[in-house]
Amino acid sequence: MIAERVSEPPSLIVFSDDWGRHPSSCQHLIKKLLPNYRVLWVNTIGTRAPRLDLTTIKRVGEKLKQWTQKKNSTSEESEATVAHDNLKVVNPRMWPWFSRSHDRRLNSYLLSRQLAPLIKDLPQPVTAITTLPITADLAQLLAVEQWIYYCVDDFGEWPGLDGNTLREMDVQMIQRADRIVAVSEHLQSMISSHGRSSTLLTHGVDLECWQHTATPKDIQNILPNNCDRPLAVFWGVVDRRLNSDMIAALSKRMQHGNILLVGPQQDPDERILNLHNVHAPGPLPFSSLPTLAQAASVLIMPYADLPVTQAMQPLKMKEYMVTGQPVVVSNLPAVREWNDCLDIVDNAADFAEMVTQRLSSGIPDVQLQARTRLRLESWSSKAKQLEHSLLATCPRQLTEAMGNRDHRQVDLVHKN
Repeated sequence: MIAERVSEPPSLIVFSDDWGRHPSSCQHLIKKLLPNYRVLWVNTIGTRAPRLDLTTIKRVGEKLKQWTQKKNSTSEESEATVAHDNLKVVNPRMWPWFSRSHDRRLNSYLLSRQLAPLIKDLPQPVTAITTLPITADLAQLLAVEQWIYYCVDDFGEWPGLDGNTLREMDVQMIQRADRIVAVSEHLQSMISSHGRSSTLLTHGVDLECWQHTATPKDIQNILPNNCDRPLAVFWGVVDRRLNSDMIAALSKRMQHGNILLVGPQQDPDERILNLHNVHAPGPLPFSSLPTLAQAASVLIMPYADLPVTQAMQPLKMKEYMVTGQPVVVSNLPAVREWNDCLDIVDNAADFAEMVTQRLSSGIPDVQLQARTRLRLESWSSKAKQLEHSLLATCPRQLTEAMGNRDHRQVDLVHKN
């Protein structure tokens, strides 16, 4: 049999969080695009400047390990997360500061020098996608056809970050991108204030992953010692975005059970960690979170009313809802369109009252029925929307490549 000649798929270079480290929205989307795109995924150092603390020391260790791997290969964790012929993960060496002009020039030099030959080896044309404003200086240096800024957060407002520097780089990335995709209407408004338009792409959810039935043994294995049920459970970054008053009020109100805050800690309010019925054991593997959801009696999202939370589109919100568990959240723009599917509260007293009520009553049938529209929120559907954005301003060659791919699929159907 003569092998059929297949044209190379179009290529993407993606700048984001470390592949396989956290289940970010960008990773969910790119996984869905992998069958049709060659992807060069660039693990970056992130947006947090080094400090003398345990979190920084651990992160430095992770990066040094990545940078010393032979041939800049993917880590074992990354390979275990997804293996695909179209994916290559690289760990370019970077300078971990951006606040001064010479810091940025050094980073631009380091990254462009390491990435230029890798981009040249990719099937052309190449589109760059970034979720991080720290790539702003690269937009004028790398030999790519277009830049897509996938705007997922207002990094200038994040606690613990160099807000002024990130805000400046965010504006520059907005101005230099060929196309912008935003995860929330709040971010769209911010982008509009800088004279650019954007496409709204809210987060999706992996329906099969979260509709999970755990055994009692599975649940027992992931819960901390002395963490009795019923449980009010939060997962995500435990930091200053959480509303300490809400958690304290719930802690006081709960006569039985515990509050479980699962995730990495980044300078959280010590007051909530010292409450007698609050457990903060650190992060769990992503694969364990569906089991954790089944252990919960109520899933909570008690964020404070801050500029950064006003802009965010919490990835966990749809994950929470698809589990079938009661969900109680603070009143933020991202949750309001789902007000028939969960309970939204405005203050600490109402939060404690509603969580306590759901601990005893469970989820109302009307909320379960309303959640059926989550079937339209799959990551596959979201990836198609992102692909549309890629093609909307794409050069003629990439459009032709996509057409060749589609024609080949039709030919194979007729042959079979």
